[in-house]
Amino acid sequence: MKTKALSLALVLGAMAAPAHAAEISTHVLDLSRGAGGQSVPVTLSKRDADGRWVQVGAAATDANGRVRRFDTSGSFETGVYRLQFDMSAYPDASSKPFFPEITLTFRVTDADGHYHVPVVVSPFGYSTYRGN
Repeated sequence: MKTKALSLALVLGAMAAPAHAAEISTHVLDLSRGAGGQSVPVTLSKRDADGRWVQVGAAATDANGRVRRFDTSGSFETGVYRLQFDMSAYPDASSKPFFPEITLTFRVTDADGHYHVPVVVSPFGYSTYRGN
């Protein structure tokens, strides 16, 4: 009976997952402290066919400044995505960021790819790149 239940669960799980889907993750790196920026709220949105942004995930960075997944499957279709970092909620009491919000827009073109889009922050600037 346990074998049948496990087989059914595996079949249903395979049916619910898209055939090809990208993974998206991010990381906040704080240059002034030399550490990951923890507890930063991050939203992930996808541009729909009408050009509107639709939120598809939200998370806060962990103790190392990372968001490893935005949903339970961690998988996304190809398209244009946007990460928004709410730096005004950064828990460092001495931090009053010049950029209270950072928005990064990028394109997912490889359905089998992993898209790691970190942001490196300092009190008066930020930078980004496609990581791995």
